Parts: sequence; structure tokens; C-alpha cells
Amino acid sequence: MTDLSLTILPETAGDALAIERLHERTFGPGRFVLSAYRIREHVDHLLELSFTARIGTLLVGSVRQLPILVGDTPALLLGPLTVEPPFRGRGVGRLLMERALKDAKEKGHAIVLLVGDEPYYSRVGFKQVPKGRVTMPGPVDAARILVFELVDGAFEGVSGAVVPDWSKARAG
Repeated sequence: MTDLSLTILPETAGDALAIERLHERTFGPGRFVLSAYRIREHVDHLLELSFTARIGTLLVGSVRQLPILVGDTPALLLGPLTVEPPFRGRGVGRLLMERALKDAKEKGHAIVLLVGDEPYYSRVGFKQVPKGRVTMPGPVDAARILVFELVDGAFEGVSGAVVPDWSKARAG
């Protein structure tokens, strides 16, 4: 990101519409049937662990994290991570992920899961979850379920269904 002045900031409630429009442009309507979206239906992402990337006032990227349980173990689900197409390949996604993971660790979280392409996410340290250890709602390619340990060994012995952390569910 040498040619552009990029700012990574915590997401605010006022960013919601711009981020939703970004998701519409980059993921399309099919995003709502994905396993990760099914988890997001009743539990909001954590604003303090979700970030935007801006060049001046232009929103060019976003990453969100929400509270989940893997079996009985608290964790975070990272995503969606998206960058406006003209700004891809410039390190925006990586900077968003690094900030999200750093702040999650600082706030005492130990495990972050996501569903995504291992070659891309392994660059920041995500690893494939051993097949059969974790299940998600709906169809999902098990090879795309990835984990990042914010605390060494935190994922050891963790297994089960990925569900929203209902203790953080929104009313209604």
C-alpha cells in the first residue's frame, strides 16, 4: 500500500449501510445462503473487533468478527472480509485481517475461525481445521474451514458444531 494513504479504523454503527452495499457489490445475493451468513442471522458482529479500510473518506474494505461457540468453546468468526475490486492485490485485506486479529488477541480472545480459501488466509497464519472436528450449519466444504490460534494451543481438543454465541444474541 505504498501509493495510497490507507486508514484502518474500528467500524461504527454509521458504517453499516456503506458496508452492506460493499457486500452486495462483491458477494451478490447468493451470500445469504452461505453457512457463515446463517450464523450471522441472530448475533451481531462486534463493532470493536470489526474494521473498515478507507482512502480519505472512501470505504474500500471491511472485515467483521462475531462471537461464536465451537462446541462449548468461545471463539470468533472472521468475515466477511471484502475489498473493493479496484483496490484488491494492494494489501488492504491483509491489513484488515492483521488489525482484526491483533485487537482480538488484545481483548483476550483465543480462537478465530473463518470459511475461506486456505492459500489466501494462510499468509497471515490461518490453518485448515482437521476434517470432522468442526461442523457448520448448511453445506460447507470442510477444507475451507480455517482456524487461527491467538493463544498457542488454544484450539487443541476443541471440536463440535459452530453456533452463534447466544449469550450475545440481539433481542427480537
